[in-house]
Amino acid sequence: MEIDDLKRMARQIRLRDLQAVFEAGAGHIGGEMSVIDVLTALYFRVLKIWPDQPKHPERDRFVLSKGHTACALYVTLAKRGFIPEDEISTFLKPYSRLNGHPNCNKVPGVETNTGPLGHGLPVAVGMAKAAKLSGAAYHTYVVTGDGEMQEGSNWEAIMAGAHFGLDNLTLLIDHNRFQQGASIADTNGLAPLRPKVEAFGWEVTEINGNAMGEVVAALEHRGSRPHCIVAHTNKGHGISFMQDTVDWHHKVPNKEQYDIAVQELSEAL
Repeated sequence: MEIDDLKRMARQIRLRDLQAVFEAGAGHIGGEMSVIDVLTALYFRVLKIWPDQPKHPERDRFVLSKGHTACALYVTLAKRGFIPEDEISTFLKPYSRLNGHPNCNKVPGVETNTGPLGHGLPVAVGMAKAAKLSGAAYHTYVVTGDGEMQEGSNWEAIMAGAHFGLDNLTLLIDHNRFQQGASIADTNGLAPLRPKVEAFGWEVTEINGNAMGEVVAALEHRGSRPHCIVAHTNKGHGISFMQDTVDWHHKVPNKEQYDIAVQELSEAL
């Protein structure tokens, strides 16, 4: 897809994600809105994937380490053809395979279970290292939250990625500046992230993570070292009353708020 088409798709995914969270009465909508541009760019432009063959050996690997934003991934997978679009209406319902965190044993297109923060990047390092050992050509991408980067396991993985020369690994940090209950700056401030990751020997790019052109360019970059993208995003992006507000990390809009959000997202189409 071209940039304008990706923008339109991202807005459609935001609308369906909003509806799913509203109908389910639960979800992590703020962080879903911030990361949807990245998911759209990956699944509709960057990733080498076959929706009808989700385990194709030559597929690129993607790990959503911030697994609490699973609904955004489910909607993206549905739009891309991995699961039926009408299945999104089962999100969080009894016996649904669309749980609050992604499950690779149930949902086609999910590479590994995530939810406990700090686990996805170490797994992605293993995937990238496996490709090196086997001579496979696939690329591994992983998205973490910025609050998640407070976990020490991520920095061990970053150290290992540099040590093994994993130029087939791309880490994108969704830097929306908020985690559950507080801002990152008020809990364990990590900013600026760039010099910290560079100190481990990674190449680092900083972008506006809600500007599709910048997202695509950064994800398509290839170098001789593991690559980290620090994506500056807005919590609740696209919905005025949600943006940059810690309350919307894990909150459900009421009917009045839902109608406002639908109108704002629809006007952007």
